[in-house]
Amino acid sequence: MRRINGSGPVYYQFESLAGHNTLTHGIFTRLGGVSAAPWSSLNLGGTVGDNPHAVNENLQRAYHALDLDPARACTVWQVHSADTVLVHARADNRRWLARADGMITNQRGVPLSMRFADCTPIVLYDPDHDAIGLAHAGWRGTVQNMAGRIVQAMQAAFGTQPEALLAGIGPAIGPDRYQVGPEVVEATAEAFGGTDGLVHRASDGSAYLDLWAANRTALERAGVRQIEIAGICTASHTDEFFSHRAERGKTGRFGVMIALRE
Repeated sequence: MRRINGSGPVYYQFESLAGHNTLTHGIFTRLGGVSAAPWSSLNLGGTVGDNPHAVNENLQRAYHALDLDPARACTVWQVHSADTVLVHARADNRRWLARADGMITNQRGVPLSMRFADCTPIVLYDPDHDAIGLAHAGWRGTVQNMAGRIVQAMQAAFGTQPEALLAGIGPAIGPDRYQVGPEVVEATAEAFGGTDGLVHRASDGSAYLDLWAANRTALERAGVRQIEIAGICTASHTDEFFSHRAERGKTGRFGVMIALRE
């Protein structure tokens, strides 16, 4: 990934996507905003207790950094599902399109935006059909095959060939920090047919889930071959990213945005 540190918010871009002039995207850090602690400073989450005026200013700064129109931006009410919305335009009279955790579009100038604080961002680009996707996958979304389901949605809507997709797995809580209980281990085993390479045990027997590997596996099973993994653990890098686990719930949300250029 490449780190962009200009005069505004600090953000990252996937190397595999950054060279395509037909789209723009950013995985924003927590740096470059106006929110006070514990949401300091580029909090894009409007439901975590932060001042709404600060959140709005942060959003404006993020969209401006990517030269996007905030008035056309689309988002969803994230509910840890595996549901995907086909986006045509922003909904009238409300801030979100639906309760879902994935969005796809082939509309130019319509930004897709979601919020994260340990869960996995998944970014997709179909260069053959000029279409994009964005998904949010915590452990529930991961075992429900959010990654595979959004690929299937792009196939159905745009004729996307999975092997042509460029996929990025963004910053999320890493495999050394994401301790999980037996119910998560069981759900992972059921979803993937086992836990090899996905769950590892510490010396005390506690289990740790690798969200990066699990979502990579899900994408590969859906036919995706070109996958870039950020490899940045949000829980280990709270200097740059919000982490619900590491900061015990008292924190903000970093944003991921992607759009096709007009």
